[in-house]
Amino acid sequence: MMKWGLSSGTPADSYYEVRSDCTDDVPKSKFKIKAGKTLSARKWQAAFSPDGCLDIASVLSRIQRGGVHPTVRGEVWEFLLGCFDPRSTFDEREEIRQIRRIQYARWKEDCRGMDSHVGSGKVITAPLITEDGRPIKDPLVLLEATSNNNTSEGASTTSKNGNEVDESAERITDKQIIEWKLTLHQIGLDVLRTDRTMVFYENKENLSKLWDILAVYAWIDKDVGYCQDLLTIINQTGMSDLCSPMIVLLNDEADAFWCFEKLMRRLRGNFRCTDQSVGVANQLQHLASIIQVLDQKLHDHLETLGGGDYLFAFRMFMVLFRREVSFGDSLYLWEMMWALEYDPDIFFAACEEAGAVHKNKISKSKLKGLRHFGKWDKDKDKENTKNGTDDGEDGPVPISVFMVASVLKEKREKLLQEARGLDDLIRILNDVNGNLDAKKACAGALKLHKKYLKKKQGNAVACLAYIVIPIQVEMSNTLRYSRLKKRSKILETAQATDNL
Repeated sequence: MMKWGLSSGTPADSYYEVRSDCTDDVPKSKFKIKAGKTLSARKWQAAFSPDGCLDIASVLSRIQRGGVHPTVRGEVWEFLLGCFDPRSTFDEREEIRQIRRIQYARWKEDCRGMDSHVGSGKVITAPLITEDGRPIKDPLVLLEATSNNNTSEGASTTSKNGNEVDESAERITDKQIIEWKLTLHQIGLDVLRTDRTMVFYENKENLSKLWDILAVYAWIDKDVGYCQDLLTIINQTGMSDLCSPMIVLLNDEADAFWCFEKLMRRLRGNFRCTDQSVGVANQLQHLASIIQVLDQKLHDHLETLGGGDYLFAFRMFMVLFRREVSFGDSLYLWEMMWALEYDPDIFFAACEEAGAVHKNKISKSKLKGLRHFGKWDKDKDKENTKNGTDDGEDGPVPISVFMVASVLKEKREKLLQEARGLDDLIRILNDVNGNLDAKKACAGALKLHKKYLKKKQGNAVACLAYIVIPIQVEMSNTLRYSRLKKRSKILETAQATDNL
């Protein structure tokens, strides 16, 4: 439940009510709404032109200074995540919104056709089928789903997990449907664990919204689905943690789905895990490289402890610091990162699913001249141009990597002095949970990024000098030899002329 009308200086979490029996279990908010810095409802409305075009530069500047007021956060996030183009009009956005709502309704209906629990207002927490596709007649699930109706009659046998297999029901043979249905109960278990301290989720309708959105997403994203490989439990919990804020901020389920879908476009690579690798491997490698450049001593110490792969930072990347800060502060942290990294090119993706109508109205040329307003991009491009460096081989390193680096730097002395093994390392980093200051973390990330690029430039110049100086010497010697040879030839010619 979101509270309204709270004044400047109010902690962010005052808008997201916590259950009375859980107040001692949740982190305290460090972010406070500040008049003149936080993007208020009044400033947000004033940023639109009469026809609905958004002055994105002023909005991003305000967010970077003080975040977004909770009363308009859902609307603002739709722009930050790329649901809408800031140069679109009110009418264009409404048309896109309706197209997306219809599309979501179709997908949801498709899922309901495969399993009637989707859209029923229920949350499934027990397996529905066996791995070979035979439906399970689980009394707990059937009781929840059918209310007072009697369970269906028919021959049944007991499956390996103790549930009853309904032999009278038709066996599912489609592999994709089997894989999808096998995830539904796991989604339900994760939904019940997600943000369980919030009053908002005491309403079962909100729980079912979260379950429905994750179930639909698991079906439409065939590559990632709902994570069924290495470190499955961590991955699944992460996905529900990422989706939950969308349910809280946006009343319409379809709108919440599309915000989540846009967020997953950025993060879905994190959930591509196999038996041999984790999806965040690239970010972990970037983190290792950054610490090695900025603090070789700390990097060597972590390697000695067995943490050279930086897997201990896995969770921070997977759930974007949801466990390190309070619910309200995590939202502030996310919007700060998105505002810093803002790039208008993300709206081309929005044009794709919005259909031909939107693509005709918002052309590529209309966005071509829109410069990057995100401070992260501006600073990064400026430093890279000046230094002649790039962030990473796979593209720009996200600010979240430098935020994790700033956490490690903050705990540097404790890690060097007290950590004698992986257990100590994890214990020290767990002290960050609930104690991370989101604003300081963002500022620290920006500072480390500049320092990293400068050090990287220094190393590059040193390497270049190592290569160039011998070349210059060799070129100098070659030139000298050439001049001597030429001079000798001139003397020989002159001597020959004299002889004549």
